[in-house]
Amino acid sequence: MESRATGAGKMCNLVTLKTSIEEVAQAFFALADRNTNAAPGDVYPGYQGFVVREDDGQRKLQAMTWGFPRQSLNKKTGRPNKPNPVNNAREDKLMSAHGMWKRWFTDTTYRCLIPFTAFAEAEGEPGRMTKTWINVADQPLAAWAGLWRPSNEWGHSYTGVMVDATKELWHIHDRMPVILNAEDHDRWLHAPAAEALTLLRQYPADRLSVEQTGEPWSSRRAADTPLLL
Repeated sequence: MESRATGAGKMCNLVTLKTSIEEVAQAFFALADRNTNAAPGDVYPGYQGFVVREDDGQRKLQAMTWGFPRQSLNKKTGRPNKPNPVNNAREDKLMSAHGMWKRWFTDTTYRCLIPFTAFAEAEGEPGRMTKTWINVADQPLAAWAGLWRPSNEWGHSYTGVMVDATKELWHIHDRMPVILNAEDHDRWLHAPAAEALTLLRQYPADRLSVEQTGEPWSSRRAADTPLLL
């Protein structure tokens, strides 16, 4: 088998939205919630990003924390640790009876669209990794299939669904976000679980563009260690 990505431990931990809130709201036929200090730009797990969800038949563009809070206990003290943001969800775990996703996936109320203009992966040797940006060539403003939920820790929070990457991207990463076609946005928000599962597929590599940079991955803001479950 071909070798897997050098950045395989990082998952999708950085996305960017390089457009205005007004343009995002217009593109997704949504009303923008102005009750936030969040702004478009780079988003890391544990920080504020934007999602489109439906409420009473109306799409809303809202700022939420990227990552479902996950509680754990300190092995030495037995006390609760600071919550970690689980920012990616495996598509093969969405219907797991003992997992953390089934409740939010099967109830269409908690499905959402995550608008983005590019996502980044870490590429290179450990300690010297750089950012590689991946754009959707045929969708300058695209949507990642997501889930959201209310939480006591951070208020509303969201996560993005991941699938195995196409082999053309293995040198960068072995997983990739579920990038939806524009005509599938409504289906993701409304379809029964069995139908929504059919949307969880790879986006063709020939419709993606890869931009390698010399920017150190370590230049990211400090944030909690992200997780994928």
